[in-house]
Amino acid sequence: MGNLLIRVGVIGIGAMGWAIARNLQHKGYAVAVRDVRGEAEQLAQASGMQVCASPALLAQQVDVALVVVVDALQIETVLFGSPDCPGLVQPGAAAPLVLLCSTIAPQDSQRLAQRLAAQGVAVLDAPISGGPARALDGSMSMMLAGAPALLQQWAPLLEDLAARRFYLGPQPGDAAKAKLVNNLLAGINLVAGAEALSLGIKLGLERQTIFDLIAASSGSSWVFQDRMARAIVDDFEPRAAAPILTKDLGLATQLAASIQHATPLGDVALQKFRDTLAQGWSELDDAAVIKTYM
Repeated sequence: MGNLLIRVGVIGIGAMGWAIARNLQHKGYAVAVRDVRGEAEQLAQASGMQVCASPALLAQQVDVALVVVVDALQIETVLFGSPDCPGLVQPGAAAPLVLLCSTIAPQDSQRLAQRLAAQGVAVLDAPISGGPARALDGSMSMMLAGAPALLQQWAPLLEDLAARRFYLGPQPGDAAKAKLVNNLLAGINLVAGAEALSLGIKLGLERQTIFDLIAASSGSSWVFQDRMARAIVDDFEPRAAAPILTKDLGLATQLAASIQHATPLGDVALQKFRDTLAQGWSELDDAAVIKTYM
């Protein structure tokens, strides 16, 4: 369980980052946060977390920093700063262990890890999966790549963050590859589930009953049960906003193409998510992909 002597920072307190921060706070860690959205920081402050005005200031307060932002460009800004906001890594200053928790291309994980290592900063490639509910109770999954000594040193914290941890080896970027493989299948499963469920509804079957049947039968998947449970009651409040999985599917199919591996199902799933965004549903949960069938 948490240790008040370990200070943890979370940069990016969207759905997943906020759930992670709350989980660690509940487990006794001293938690500091940083976000570009004032309302998110106000909520964190009201919840008893320390709010830092920049990643550089957060670095002075924590032993470990989890970066849970949208993409590689945002990570780079967080780590190395911008003209109006100093980054986590400052010349001559000690930096915390960095966990790269966002879903990004493996070459970006490798590049960022190499740049951090060149400045003496320890880093783990550490993407996460499972959604906000599992992040909140610590039952999410985490893929890890980096020095084995770091995993051993920070094992209690990693165990508190994620009930299931998968070590992909010492090379940063390999965890990012694994996350994209998973998200490729998640996107395909979600589109397939939306296609089948919408067919059942259009055939006149009662939506709750056909959902329950699929959830209990051979056609089910975790992402089907999670997303379509909300879709059948028209709850598209974003827990995982549609642009995120769209981005992830794009990265996954690009990664596959780079080694000449065909992804015909992934390509179709990606197009369905692009259609979802094009229809104006980009602010909704990725379960909104079912709307393209209705």
